[in-house]
Formats: sequence, C-alpha cells, structure tokens
Amino acid sequence: FAGYISQVLKNYTDHACDGEYVSLRCPHRTTISIQSSFYGRIVPSHQLCPSRYPHSYATLIKEDVACSVGTSLQKMLDECQDRRSCQFLVNSRLFGTDPCPGTGKYLLVWYKCRPNEYKSKVACEDDKLRLSCKKSMVIAIYSAIFGRTQGGSLECPYQNLGMPMIECQSATALQLMIKRCHGKRSCSIYASTYEFGDPCYPGIQKHLNVIYTCDNTPLLLPVDETEPPGLSSSSSSSMEPVGVGTEMALLSNILAAYAFIT
Repeated sequence: FAGYISQVLKNYTDHACDGEYVSLRCPHRTTISIQSSFYGRIVPSHQLCPSRYPHSYATLIKEDVACSVGTSLQKMLDECQDRRSCQFLVNSRLFGTDPCPGTGKYLLVWYKCRPNEYKSKVACEDDKLRLSCKKSMVIAIYSAIFGRTQGGSLECPYQNLGMPMIECQSATALQLMIKRCHGKRSCSIYASTYEFGDPCYPGIQKHLNVIYTCDNTPLLLPVDETEPPGLSSSSSSSMEPVGVGTEMALLSNILAAYAFIT
C-alpha cells in the first residue's frame, strides 16, 4: 500500500529528443493525468538533446533557443490523458508547423497518476471536512488544496469585497492531509488558517478541496513490480501485507511513504 501510494502521489517528469520515443506509464488502477508540456528548445543543444550530426561552431551559434509550440499540451492530452500508458515518436510533424526548422527540439512532459475511482470533498473556511470509507477500506489522499483558486468553488462562493481574484494556495496542505488521513477509515479536519496557515492576504475567503480514494488492498505493487527509488531493500522487506485493523503496522508503512514523498 505504501509503495502504491508513493507512486500515485509522485509528480512524474519525462522527456524525449526529436527522433526518440516518449513513454508514460502509471501503476495499476491509475491513469495518466497530464499537468504540463513543452515542445521546442530553450537551452543550447550541448545542455540537452545534442544533435546527432557534427556541427561547426558557426552552425551552433545560429541555433534557436527561444523556440516553442503552443500545441504541445493539447497533443499530450490527446495522446495520453486518462490512459494507463502511452508511447509515441517525437518529431515536429506531430505538433503542426515547425517553429524553428533546422534546430533540434525536445519534448518535456509533467504528469501524475490519478486513481481510476476517486472522490472530491470541499469545505469552506472554518467548516469541518470529514472523509470516510466503508468497512475494510482506507483513505488514500490524492491531492489537497487550501486557499483560493482562480476558478473559485461552487460549494463556497466568494463574496465580492472589492479584492482582486488572486490565486493563493497553502504549500503544506497535501502533507497535512496525508498525515491526518492516510490509511484511516475516517478522519476530520477544520478548513482553517489555524491548521493550514494563511497563504492569502488577510480577508480573502478560502476553502479546502481534497481528492481521495478508498482502497481495500493493503499492499499494491507499482506497475513494474519494483520498489520506488529511495526505499532500501531493508525497508521494503518490512512492508508486508497487513490487515487494516493492524493500525501500527499500517501507520509505519504510511509514514515511510510520507517520508519518501517529502
């Protein structure tokens, strides 16, 4: 379970040069959620994706390092969003008009692995947020936001007090929700600045938005059935399947995942 959670919560980054395959993959029971994407070149080729062909110095200094396309994100959404895995060959033809012919380009992708089934709960500022799962199932936090988002919240409409619509979010909301709720059947927390601090200017209304899933499998291996980087074999051997009732053993696994994530 801890290995599975660490894979789900991790922010992934992948890249591929022109002529190479980009390959995205998520663990079992999750799908790809594209966060951002870039195709072009903003650093010299000797720093990233060097040319496959020898270049004279005169050619190198003409290299375009302010080159990008606006269709990169949409292309990644079309190819990979909500799939378990995806792979394709990177070249300028995929993204429409080549923004800088003669310059070798690369693709950068940022993504997360989203559970196939998840729930979302919102609590307005100073209200209590309660999460619960059915018997034999435990909470796995996917994301948490405390603050004010650009789109606002239907559950917590903002009063227009003459303040600009500025987005502000707590940097510790996810860690706190993991600490409070991971691996438990139920939990509660107040959506207050006492718990999360105040990431916004005084007087700005905030809300807490948590996305989570209920899991009844105490131990789930990542898709490649290998332990996440950074967890030693000794720690892996102690992470054996345990029942939900064995709270201390489960808590130990959750804390190991939380330490790895942070």
